[in-house]
Amino acid sequence: METLTTMGISETTLRLSAFVGIFAVLALLELAIPRRKPRRTKLRRWFTNLSIAGIDAAVVRLMALLAVPVAAVAAAAWAQANGWGLLNWLDMSAWIALPVAIILLDLAIYGQHVASHKIPLLWRLHKVHHADVEFDVTTAVRFHPVEIALSMLWKILVVLALGASPWAVVLFEVILNGCAMFNHANITLPQWLDRIVRLVLVTPDMHRVHHSVYRSEHDMNYGFNLSIWDRLFGTYKAQPHDGHVDMAIGQKSHLNDNPTRLGWSLRLPFRPPSGTRYDIDQKKLSGK
Repeated sequence: METLTTMGISETTLRLSAFVGIFAVLALLELAIPRRKPRRTKLRRWFTNLSIAGIDAAVVRLMALLAVPVAAVAAAAWAQANGWGLLNWLDMSAWIALPVAIILLDLAIYGQHVASHKIPLLWRLHKVHHADVEFDVTTAVRFHPVEIALSMLWKILVVLALGASPWAVVLFEVILNGCAMFNHANITLPQWLDRIVRLVLVTPDMHRVHHSVYRSEHDMNYGFNLSIWDRLFGTYKAQPHDGHVDMAIGQKSHLNDNPTRLGWSLRLPFRPPSGTRYDIDQKKLSGK
């Protein structure tokens, strides 16, 4: 697949530089201003989560090599060359089409995230992400390879329908990945700053609620980038019931060291269910 280049910067360089730079800054901030004290050894968790991310990257690359344009950017280039998609049909100015495409792509990812919780087959894959027993920058890249492949197919369909430009797709994915790492980071933001930032973007405190063991919290705050979708569709919850420091993270049936193991995590979607999805006593949350 031919890579995009603008201002002397290739798509690959832009993606990699943004990922490494943002990851490094957030990892250092986690050491300097942690929100929660880690309760399990970081080394094995990070090895597992980053190994899953590496496998995911290889899967996406293989998809692109085997069946171009099975990649969102390639699909965008095809749509642009053939005048396909809503934004091309409306003949919008590039300066208007770019932010519109990014906003609509973000809405599509919000919808995909909701579906991954509501459709049992998709949930089996997505629970690999939620099984992480800690919440930090590496949780943002902990997604099962099959889920990543399905996510790519969904993005391709959305890109073709929208007619988003290749650079709109690249910028969106860079922004999405950066925001996902930010809002999964174990960092402390001053409350006044958190209140301001979450008016537009999902903050770590806002998204941490989504990783709670309680269903009433687990099914809220789906956004990865813009916070408006949760407010608009009634899936916004400001704070966790048990507080950010004391709240339990992960899945009730897997609150142990298993999710820190690579093989176990990759096999999780194919294991027989152990208990119900939300086998948490909800009594103390009644009326909250």
